[in-house]
Amino acid sequence: MAIDTPHIVSPIAVFDLDGTLADTAGDLVGTLNVILEREGLAALPVAQARDMIGAGARALIERGFEAAGKELAPAHLDELFRQFMVHYGENICVRTTLYPGVEAALDRLEAAGFILAVCTNKVEEHSVKLLDALGIGHRFAANCGRDTFPYFKPDPRHLTLTIERAGGHSGRAVMVGDSRTDIVTAKNAGIPVVAVPFGYTDVPVRELGPDLVVDHFDGLFAAVRAVLRPMAA
Repeated sequence: MAIDTPHIVSPIAVFDLDGTLADTAGDLVGTLNVILEREGLAALPVAQARDMIGAGARALIERGFEAAGKELAPAHLDELFRQFMVHYGENICVRTTLYPGVEAALDRLEAAGFILAVCTNKVEEHSVKLLDALGIGHRFAANCGRDTFPYFKPDPRHLTLTIERAGGHSGRAVMVGDSRTDIVTAKNAGIPVVAVPFGYTDVPVRELGPDLVVDHFDGLFAAVRAVLRPMAA
């Protein structure tokens, strides 16, 4: 007689990319400045423009024009977005670096049996290309971008479909992000969220109500374990 054994559901940690795993501001703002200079506008210092990042390339271009005090027609935005995507794709990992402690944190999560995934508002092609260039792309069971599904953050389905694609379960998932978008996405999906404070946000993440905040990736494993909800029977 066969004896049923309980199915063990692996926990999953889903990461945002820009401002969470990697400091991409140098290359994103660098591309924005190429666009601005082509339009006869002054380049923006990275320190000034970094908090404009996080809502996608279109929003970054719009915010760059707003900072320059220049209006931008929708049709022209479409063309500048096309130019941005081409230039950024060709210069995606010039100044970009992983944040300190990322690889060690991923090692520890993997050793504890976690599935790893990425849920980003970058287009999937750029996310895959960047993480491969940084040497960590192979670690993720799914790498889902803005265009992977019909939905993108803050729509919670972007997160839940990423979890599904990676082979995880939303009841054993944790989101790790750096912005309001990540926190709202996770909360709307009913998934706990750990925030990092060194990314791209115009409001300190501690004011946005994440479950926990870690100041360095050294503290990520303990934080993820602390917020991970036990699987319902």
